[in-house]
Formats: sequence, structure tokens, C-alpha cells
Amino acid sequence: MQKYGELLRALLEKRGIAAEAQADIYLNPDYERDVHDPFLMRDMEKACVRIFEAIEANEKTVIYADYDCDGIPGAVILTDLFKKIGYKNFEIYIPQRNSEGYGLNLDAIKQFVEGKATLLITVDLGITAAAEVAQAEVLGIDVIITDHHLPRRSFGEGGQSSVDLPRAYAILNPKTDDYPEKMLCGAGVVFKLAQGFVKKYGEYFKIKDGWEKWMLDMAGLATLSDMVPLLGENRALVYFGMKVLRKSPRPGLAKLLAKLNISQRHLSEDDVSFMVTPRLNAASRMDDPLRAYELLATEDKAEAGALSDHLSKINDERKTVVTGIMREVNKKFETHANREVIVMGNPGWRVGILGLVAGKISDEHQKPVFVWGKDENDCIKGSCRSDGSVSVVELMTETKEFFLDFGGHELAGGFTVRNDRIHFLEDALSASFGKLKRTKPEEATAFDIKTDLGEVNMKNWREIEKLSPFGLGNPKPVFLFPGVKIEKIKKFGKNGSGEHLEIAFSDSDGHKAAAVSFFSNIDSFKNTLSEGLAVNLLATFDLSRFRGKEELKLRIVDIV
Repeated sequence: MQKYGELLRALLEKRGIAAEAQADIYLNPDYERDVHDPFLMRDMEKACVRIFEAIEANEKTVIYADYDCDGIPGAVILTDLFKKIGYKNFEIYIPQRNSEGYGLNLDAIKQFVEGKATLLITVDLGITAAAEVAQAEVLGIDVIITDHHLPRRSFGEGGQSSVDLPRAYAILNPKTDDYPEKMLCGAGVVFKLAQGFVKKYGEYFKIKDGWEKWMLDMAGLATLSDMVPLLGENRALVYFGMKVLRKSPRPGLAKLLAKLNISQRHLSEDDVSFMVTPRLNAASRMDDPLRAYELLATEDKAEAGALSDHLSKINDERKTVVTGIMREVNKKFETHANREVIVMGNPGWRVGILGLVAGKISDEHQKPVFVWGKDENDCIKGSCRSDGSVSVVELMTETKEFFLDFGGHELAGGFTVRNDRIHFLEDALSASFGKLKRTKPEEATAFDIKTDLGEVNMKNWREIEKLSPFGLGNPKPVFLFPGVKIEKIKKFGKNGSGEHLEIAFSDSDGHKAAAVSFFSNIDSFKNTLSEGLAVNLLATFDLSRFRGKEELKLRIVDIV
């Protein structure tokens, strides 16, 4: 480990990496080594052959993708593949979040039959859709499921459980077979399909070896957006995906980044997660998810510009709606504060944004949260988020008699509730939580390294960046700056909103550094902040680039 600097060694050790060989692998992702053979996934051969047959016979294919920033990039990957081949007899179908909801639906399948489709490829959904898949197969449509969500389980006598899988033509899901990377996102699974197809048929279609790497921009975008751990193969997909994103020729991406004043060449994981993803997700939450797909798939610069403007506008509208709902949540919260599982809802709450609301409540109160509203068909639908203490899918499985439908993974899910059961749901889920409750994982140390403001420099930032890409499973290193003095507090924000803080700090050795905290005020921390106050600062390094100017600041994690 001596070949690495002191700071980098310390940060690697915090991540459990103490051997030099281990560090070499972690710090230097390798596509050939770290991206697994797609044919390790069960049914990959079968899926590739069926798609080849559809292309050769010019069958009609439907790509049925989820409406979020995992399903949509996955649909773009398949679009890119089919365009490269010259196959045009396919259509994209993305269900409306607020009227159709998540997953396959029978009305859409009937529509595909009328349109003479004979192959249906799902993206980021389908693993719990046994009835819908069975109906499609009966009506003459072969279904290839690509998904990463947990399958349904049924429990027999003696508590024995078994996995209930749809009887699809082929299923690609790392959680249902022996594929080595279990935590791929939905678009990650689709990337494996594209990778497998090119490996098997690339020569036949005159596709150059390695061409599929250009689609890593979409796989990387989705992997960051879907909050899967950036370890193993996912780390490689994002590492190389970010390289492709920074030089991607997609007009929609270029227009959106330009609108956000983000340099594409210097695009960061934070830019993707906090700036790009919310705008793509706004399409399904507030309008039509096809707009986000069109932005990523279009080759027309004028269309890309118009779509970029539209998504930014509806994202602003989304923020206003979420703020209003959270205001209502805070007024009602006292009556739910002592419950193990929180269930809140209102028939007037827009279904498309409830995942954001559930996430905010869960983050703030560290409990599993279920939030519901009514869709356009008067059905009670909602989203749930876990604080990590229990799987929301297990919770819903334990109380399945309350639900018409449900699905998801350990930390997040969606559901449809029986109208006559909604007011009893909180009691039922809290009772089930008592049975399933696990000991929470031991909380990670609040900081990685204790240091002083004199260490906030570009040399150390470059050392920290060697650990990237950052995200779930590989968070940015947090530094403790003890006993620093608040010199000046400044509010800033769009159009003078003052919704963010910039604080100038100094230490006893005369070192100074600026730190920012977004969507915060002086009362957001344990103690009210004031100039002259001595505090302990927890922060990450943050390099901002605005109009070509680089500035290294700290991003505040906490002030105590």
C-alpha cells in the first residue's frame, strides 16, 4: 500500500481495503475483468435467439419499459441496438404513472395483440406479473422479462417458501438465478442483454466488437439513478458509463446539461443524481414518460432543446407540489409519530410524486413509510420506502390480504390497496413489522478522517477522486473539522430565494474554507448557527465549475 499516498491509504482502509492488490483492483476498474459474461445469466441464450428470430422474420416487437429513470434508459439501450441493426418494426410502450401505474397491464397487452405484436420485451418490470404474462402468451405474444426486482414468494405448510415466477418465454433477472452480480439495476440487466446479443450476433450484423460500450452512458445513468450499490460490476458500469456520458453525442443530454449550466466534459455523479435524474423522472410524475425517453433517444437538436425546456419546467412544478404535500404531512404527523410503520395519504395527493414524499418522511423519521393517493381510475395507489430496518416487500407479503397488487425491492416499492382496508393498513403493517423486525445495521462512523481546513486543497481533492464513482455503497468521504469558527453566513438561491447557505469557516491556525449546504437555513442543524460560533464541521470535498471557473468548497454534511 506504500505506493499510495497517506490520505488515499487511510480512505481505502476505511472501506475495508488493506491489501495493495485489492486496492489496485478497486482503484482501476477494468471492463474485461469486472463486467461479467452476459451468458452467465440464465435464459440469456434463449432471449438472444428469440430476438434474432424476431428481427430476421420482421416480427412486431414491443419494448414495455417502466416509467422511471431506470426503465427509460433501458428502453433507449434497446432502441440503440435495434437502430444499429436496422430493425424498425418495434414500438416503445411506457405506462402512464398516474393512470396505469407500475407494471404490465392487460389493456395494454390487448392493444399489442391488435397491433400484431408477437414479441414483448419488458424493461425494469414483469417479474411479479404472472397473470399478465400468461395472458400475453395465450394471445400469441412471447414475453422476455428483463427485471431486477424481487419475485413473489408463496409460503406453504411449515413456513417453507418458494419463488413464484411468471411463465415467460425467457426471464433475465439476477435475483432469480446464479448470476454473480445480484444488484444490477433494470437498465443494467438490459445492458447485459445488449452485450450478449452483440457478442452472439455482432459479426452477423456487422457490428464492431465493443460497440455496445457506447450504451454504457444509459447503463451508468440508470445505475446512479436507481440507487443500487456501486460495488462489483455496478462500480464498473458507472465508472465507464461516466466516461461515455462525458462525451456522449446524444443531443438531448447535451441540451439538458447546457440548460443546467453543467459542463458535459466535467459531468459528476452528483450532477447525474441531483440534476439530470429529477428532470427525467418529472416526465412520468407530472406529464408523459415518453417525453423523457424522447429526450434521450432523439437525434434532432431542435426537438432535444424543446424537450429539455419542457422537462425543466415540469420539474419546477413538481417541486411546488411536493412542498405542498410535505406541509400537509408535517401538520398531520403527530398522530403517527409513535407507530413502527407510518402510513399517510390523501385522495387528492398525486400518485406520481408519492415516492418522493415517502422518501423524505422516511429519511427524516427513520421508519418504514407508506404513502397513498388516488389515481385517475379512483384506485388507491402508493409508494413505500424503508429506512433499512426491514424489507418493504417482506412487509407487504406479510399483509398481502390488504393489497390488490404490490412489488419492489428491499428499500422501495409500490402498491395498490383495497379501498375497504386502507384505514387499517397502518395497524396491520406495524404488527407485521414486529414479527419481521431486524436489528438495524450498525451505523457507520460519522466521519472518515479528522483534519483541519488547511487540508482543503486540490491535491487532496484529486486523491479523493481516485475512489470515485461515488454513490450508494461507496459514499463520498466525510471529514471532521473540529473547533472551527463561523466567520460569515450568506444565503443564496435561484431568483434570490435564499434557500441555500454558504458559510465561511476559519480554524485556529488561520486556515479558511467556504462550505455550502443546499435547502438549509440556520435552524437546520442541532444548534442554531450564528457568526462567531465555534462548531465541529462534518463535510465532503466539492469541486464546482461555473462558467469555466473551478472552485473547491466543502459540502456540509452536519454541524454539531
